[in-house]
Amino acid sequence: MPEQLFDLIVIGAGPGGYVAAIRAAKLGMKVAVVEKRVTPGGVCLNEGCIPSKALLDSSELFAVARDKFALHGINIDPPRLDLDAMMSRKKEVVKKLTDGITYLFNKNEVEIFQGVALLKGVNSAGQHQVEVALAASIQVANGQQSLPESTPSTTVVLAAPKVILATGSEAAGLPGILFDGQVVVSAREALSFDHVPEHLIVAGGGFIGLELGSVWRRLGAQVTVMEMLPQILPNMDRQVADTLYRSLRKQGIQFKLGTRITGVRRIGSKAIVQFNSGTGSEEVDCDKVLVAVGRRPLTTGLGLEEVGVVLDESGRVVVDDSFQSSLPGVYAIGDLVVGPMLAHKASEEGVACVERMAGMATTVEYELIPGVVYTWPEASGVGMTEEKLKAAGVPYRSGRFNFSALGRARCMDETEGFVKILAHLENDRILGVHIVGPRASDLISEAATVMSFAGTARDIALICHAHPTLPEAIREAALDVHKEAIHA
Repeated sequence: MPEQLFDLIVIGAGPGGYVAAIRAAKLGMKVAVVEKRVTPGGVCLNEGCIPSKALLDSSELFAVARDKFALHGINIDPPRLDLDAMMSRKKEVVKKLTDGITYLFNKNEVEIFQGVALLKGVNSAGQHQVEVALAASIQVANGQQSLPESTPSTTVVLAAPKVILATGSEAAGLPGILFDGQVVVSAREALSFDHVPEHLIVAGGGFIGLELGSVWRRLGAQVTVMEMLPQILPNMDRQVADTLYRSLRKQGIQFKLGTRITGVRRIGSKAIVQFNSGTGSEEVDCDKVLVAVGRRPLTTGLGLEEVGVVLDESGRVVVDDSFQSSLPGVYAIGDLVVGPMLAHKASEEGVACVERMAGMATTVEYELIPGVVYTWPEASGVGMTEEKLKAAGVPYRSGRFNFSALGRARCMDETEGFVKILAHLENDRILGVHIVGPRASDLISEAATVMSFAGTARDIALICHAHPTLPEAIREAALDVHKEAIHA
């Protein structure tokens, strides 16, 4: 079978893969992308970041209309939920963005192969061969696209001196509890319920569980979050996580911390969840169980071990500083390698990987990758937390400003939360910024920008911020580092 030759083959068209492919094409490479899904964008765009934010925004508007319009002098009949219309809007948002990626591929002459990729070793010219099973149609089961055994397929062989693995990750399950796609579900199914569940149990108090729990709580479900650790969001600043925890409880989300789910017994369309909070086994009825306890690298079926790509004990690809695996010419990025499983981290690595191939000195500042929880209020952070600074023995000052003292937050009636800035005691360099409150996801970018230039708390304090705006809280927190805040 004749090979189709390229300069670079990218396996996976998620936020790491498609960005890497487009950047490589702009650098003059002939690029092929292999993607098993019907549409590009990976988990993030098809069943993660984008659809979840679409539902978060829609459900937030529903909750505001129901709970807050009257406070602003707007009297309406109680809003009625049209879940079908909300889901249709979500799908349209996703479609426009996936169409946009396809447009970018075409514009940059990136060739896309829809199918399943398998590494086949090196040809006589020293190029890596990738066998791709192209299906006439893609089968969808529980929202997951795959090649059905019954569908005729055509196999093509691609060859290139360099290959990037960017296949992402999949939802991790609970021991002994299998996903069934109906009652015990992952985030994929929880983004597409056809009705509001009476009682949703969320296993896991991380980003995904809290965001999707918030969606369905706003729309009327009883939501119980079960987390085996004694707190939610263990990697975030403790004050931020605790403030968000109290806010979500006020919104009606119930929490069982220090709780381990030990079993799920399905009865028709419902389930009985067995759990242990340290005082013995208990049970509770529910309609759905959303398992959001983390994700694991998706490396199965690629033939990695057969061609000599080494994985670590967690199933991630072992790479060097240039993202090259143990097999020269084969690279890995995103959720396949060590680091936070975040779309923007994968995109940064995709760009850095191909630019280093082109001889450019590109870096990824891992310590400055922001993390965001898109609940309401939102929570975000970049850099070191107070807990990490204390553990490392780093001397620091802390400045804080509450949104309750901010004019714009008062106008918005969004006064929960605060901005906290951590600066080095000796040189004032900002070490971490942590926010819980309105639009924390947008506010964190200013902090990341200043930190990327090794900025200080004094630098932020000297920047004139427009009034009245939410970013003023960042300036006031920076002033408070030196106890100079005007409005504290």
